[in-house]
Amino acid sequence: MRILAAEIYNKQKKISLIFEHETMPDAAETERLKYDWKNKLKAGDAVQIEIRVQVPEQKPNQQEEIPLPEEPPVFPQEEAVETVAVPFSIEEYEAAQKESIRLAARNLSGSAGSESSYGGGGGGTYVKKNRGEYNNRGDGKYSKKKKLTPEEGEELRRDSNGNKIYLGTEIDSIISKMSEIDADSGYVAVSGKIFRYEDRQIPSGSYIAMIEMTDDTYSVVAKFFFDEFDLKFVHNTFKEGTYITVYGQASQDKYTRELTIMARSIVEYKPVFRQDNAPVKRVELHLHTNMSAQDGLTRPADLVKQLVKWGHDAVAITDHGTAQAYPDMFNAMKKATAKGEPDALKLLYGCECYLCDRTPEMTEEQAKKLPSWHCIILVKNLTGLKNLYKLISYSNLKYYHKRPRMPRFEIEAHREGLIIGSACSEGELFDAVLHEEPEEQLEKIAAFYDYLEIQPLENDMYLVREGVVESLDTVKKINQHIVALGDKLGKMTAATCDVHFLNPEDAIYRSVLQAAQGFRDADNQPPLYLRTTEEMLKEFEYLGDRAYEIVVENTRKIADQIEVIRPVPDGFYPPVIEGSDETLRTSCYEKAHLIYGETLPEILETRLEKELNSIINNGYSIMYITAKELVAESARNGYQVGSRGSVGSSVAAFMAGITEVNSLPAHYRCDKCHYYEFHENEGFDCGFDMPEKICPNCGTPLIRDGYDIPFETFLGFKGDKVPDIDLNFASADQPNAHKYTEVLFGKGKVFRAGTIAGLADKSARGYVLKYLQERGKQASNAEINRLASGFEGVRKTTGQHPGGIIVIPRDKEIYDFTPVQHPAEKENSDTITTHFDYHFLHDNILKLDILGHDGPAMLKLLEEYTGINSLTVDINDHDMLSLFNSSKALGLKEELLKKPIPLGTLGIPEMGTNFVTKMLLETKPSSISELVRISGLSHGTDVWNGNAQTLIKEGTCTLSQAICCRDDIMLYLINKQLDKKMSFDIMESVRKGKGLKPEWEAAMKEHEVPQWYIDSCKKIKYMFPKAHAVAYVTLSLRIAWYKLYQPVAYYAARFSLKLDDFDGASMIHGLDRMYGKMAVLNLINGPDDADLGDDVENDPDDESGASGKKGDISAKDKAQAALYSLLVEMYARGIEFLPVDIYQSDAKYFKPENGAIRPPIAAFQGVGEAAAMSIVKERNRRLENHERFLSVEDIQMSAGVNKSVIETLRAEGCFEGLPDTNQMSLFDMFG
Repeated sequence: MRILAAEIYNKQKKISLIFEHETMPDAAETERLKYDWKNKLKAGDAVQIEIRVQVPEQKPNQQEEIPLPEEPPVFPQEEAVETVAVPFSIEEYEAAQKESIRLAARNLSGSAGSESSYGGGGGGTYVKKNRGEYNNRGDGKYSKKKKLTPEEGEELRRDSNGNKIYLGTEIDSIISKMSEIDADSGYVAVSGKIFRYEDRQIPSGSYIAMIEMTDDTYSVVAKFFFDEFDLKFVHNTFKEGTYITVYGQASQDKYTRELTIMARSIVEYKPVFRQDNAPVKRVELHLHTNMSAQDGLTRPADLVKQLVKWGHDAVAITDHGTAQAYPDMFNAMKKATAKGEPDALKLLYGCECYLCDRTPEMTEEQAKKLPSWHCIILVKNLTGLKNLYKLISYSNLKYYHKRPRMPRFEIEAHREGLIIGSACSEGELFDAVLHEEPEEQLEKIAAFYDYLEIQPLENDMYLVREGVVESLDTVKKINQHIVALGDKLGKMTAATCDVHFLNPEDAIYRSVLQAAQGFRDADNQPPLYLRTTEEMLKEFEYLGDRAYEIVVENTRKIADQIEVIRPVPDGFYPPVIEGSDETLRTSCYEKAHLIYGETLPEILETRLEKELNSIINNGYSIMYITAKELVAESARNGYQVGSRGSVGSSVAAFMAGITEVNSLPAHYRCDKCHYYEFHENEGFDCGFDMPEKICPNCGTPLIRDGYDIPFETFLGFKGDKVPDIDLNFASADQPNAHKYTEVLFGKGKVFRAGTIAGLADKSARGYVLKYLQERGKQASNAEINRLASGFEGVRKTTGQHPGGIIVIPRDKEIYDFTPVQHPAEKENSDTITTHFDYHFLHDNILKLDILGHDGPAMLKLLEEYTGINSLTVDINDHDMLSLFNSSKALGLKEELLKKPIPLGTLGIPEMGTNFVTKMLLETKPSSISELVRISGLSHGTDVWNGNAQTLIKEGTCTLSQAICCRDDIMLYLINKQLDKKMSFDIMESVRKGKGLKPEWEAAMKEHEVPQWYIDSCKKIKYMFPKAHAVAYVTLSLRIAWYKLYQPVAYYAARFSLKLDDFDGASMIHGLDRMYGKMAVLNLINGPDDADLGDDVENDPDDESGASGKKGDISAKDKAQAALYSLLVEMYARGIEFLPVDIYQSDAKYFKPENGAIRPPIAAFQGVGEAAAMSIVKERNRRLENHERFLSVEDIQMSAGVNKSVIETLRAEGCFEGLPDTNQMSLFDMFG
């Protein structure tokens, strides 16, 4: 957009800027221009900026100046006798603005009149003057733009109703429904709830806020501009769930096509919510949370908040066939209590099971034909809780058919401590009354239950729609009949809501959710919302005097029978291995003496004692011994095990052989005479940063060791934080490690850690789009987001942690802690997982993380191929370290490259991705400690991007000063003399993305922590522990050594582990053919910013998301693109592939052979590992018997592979010299 001229209206205090552009800007763009130019010109509050646009096709003297739609002018019309117009280019403007327009704006700011902030028309005479000249008249002082943030000690302004004014002035316009406004509505006022907020910085340095809000009739986007100094205020004010009133101009956003309101004023809005004003409150005994799979929507935190506000005493959780809401409900109540809210809300644990009359004698086929009914089970006490956990487990493991069915005989066998209710219209009793079963049969059915249940009439409106009953009067009679049955049998009848969502307006979310699942009546939602006591009494007015008894008294009586219990026992319950405390202590000291000699360094002995006392006294030695045994078992299988997480912070873990990370401060040690020399607090992040040195006692080169990691990162300052011991096993050895835990603890005591997957945002939006499409409706993006937000996170399925193992002590049962089930409700699975998400059980029972990783497997292959022990390679080798800032050491033939390879890190685990490559190029690390920092930055979220990267680039700090790992924060703050516990708490909060509390920020400032450091802490969403970064870097350096000095073995091992992504047809036939394939895939001249690496190991416990960029490229394409890059590098180092040979190639491993690499038979897409293994097995059998294949047909028949495999291998020349068939001609027979 080119600026043509500026007109200055002194009396009106207005600057009119005239632009040339091919199209007219919309309201949002106009407001942005106004805002940017007001800041550029430093114009005060009293000065208006007007934007006018000329269309270039028209001649200047015919150009109509069209101001954007605005309210009537606030200034009276007058002759523009004091007007100067200045035509200029943007370049000329930049040179002239300081001396001219800015001065004019400053002068115009002089009068503090109460001019309206809304722009208006106003005449102006176009007077052409010399460029750069401004005739400005008027006096007054410069007035700085007013901030949104109130000054310290000041409060926000309030309107006449006492509402806070966040932006602009009081709003006295009539509030419009969002569904009734459109882009032509002009200036409007709307009130509603914020459900999504985001902002972004624009080129001028200012920010634009985008608020998605709804009044439940529709959704709009409200926008406004603000400056960086208001960022904190805006973030704290416009949070999700906040209610506001917005006044501004409605328009269609030029870019997003969204209905948008450019906010002129934003004021606090106080909606009127439903209240329960009854003196005695009822208790809801039938409620579904969002854990009722794709059915219930009630979010536990919202439910607890509402019930506490209403003053209810108790509530039952009765999800369909599951107890998976217990953790969220328990934590929500715990959080509400922590905030000082009353803790009188008693949680009643239960479920709505699927009752059936299966008997032990029935076959599976007979059982599948049985009907099932809904049935409510409530827990009275801990005995009942354990029994319910057993019943839920049995229904998932033994009796699952489409849903977890619960046989009546099992309920009877485990009835102690349980209360059984008859449930809803899908219950056995309602169904029998509906179908007019004989009274005797009805009494028999009702006798099974401890209480009977009735619900609001409209809950069963579907029976009228489907013609099952004539009207709701029939439903009323059924309910009255159930009450009479209860009276006859001496059983209470209780009125419940069958809650599936919290408020009436939430019904639309369930409509969308059910429509996506194919429910034809999804739009006819029954009113399954949580009713107040008054609303329920009104629903059951037809019961007369009995209504209060059934709605209030009986529900409270049932709740009173139930004890206050926890869903899991309080405390930590580890398994027991006899003598584990002494075993751990002995093994730690044995290795310590082996490394450091008979007399241990004081720093080591002090720390080891401190750690061992914390570990043993808190009952954690079992975790160390278990991890030690698992590592030893993997070593017996020929694999190294890498540590992950913060376990490397523990010296005891290093001495026990659990981790390869020595967390002591930087030091020298002699492997021969056990001389040692510590350099604590001398600025060395790790021992390798120190210069080389010879042992003064024996002349042996000293080993440099120690990474200076505090133990407190692992177990906290009190040493009582339940530890995570996460280990990376070779992927091939991971199943063996899982089985070995059963050897250690016994069958029936080891389970896989369960997970729960909710509907993701993308899936929820897909449901909404399907719903709208099927109904021929269109909606704004904001409305789609709103509808999706109503059921996002609803339970979709269950799963298992990739390596998590839960271990139960021998004196306990799994049912003391959780039900169990098959993952993803797979009936035929052999895997049994915890029913609760493993996070909830973390502090109560032992969880081992036995994860699979390519690194240990690659080291084993490299050792096999080279005969060199990977533990003996020099990870501080100068030339090897140069690979992380240059590719020179690889000796690449540059003439073979179509684009440069700047670093030698391709294919190095954790260091080879484009994201990390760019980081390495920007920071140019030259030491191991700097690589550890890079690893921390690359695995964090918002630690590098928009944070450390900017600070380093601008010179605010260096790589060594930036926050890279979580430990950095605690150590830095302790060095600044902050309280140690506070330093630890700040680290824990920041690393989880929870930011800083005001009192922490104040303490940091008091101890002279720089503002950039504080701001950096606030941006972080997730942080990596230093110990994890060290473990990854150590692995990367060992592999990098092989890459530099044993390249053939390195590439063979690397490709062996990436066999699934290898495409032999285009990869093994030389660089020219490969470049042709790469050109087709746009990998030669394609963009470099997509992160194509396949080596970043994501933390399965980290829910923060990836730290790099995300694109639309598939995982398969990413993996292949990374392989192509590595193959180009290999060819440029002069390494070639040998042909695939039926007699010499392995089935699945690439093998070094005479300076080249022999690909495996499975290297071709379409052959498959199983087919290759069959061919090799048959080949080896024949070679042992000194036989060979007779023909291609012989290979196919004897190996049992299909024709497709044969044709793929034939096309690659693998059968050269072999006849097609076994048939011999006469010529063959007689020569």
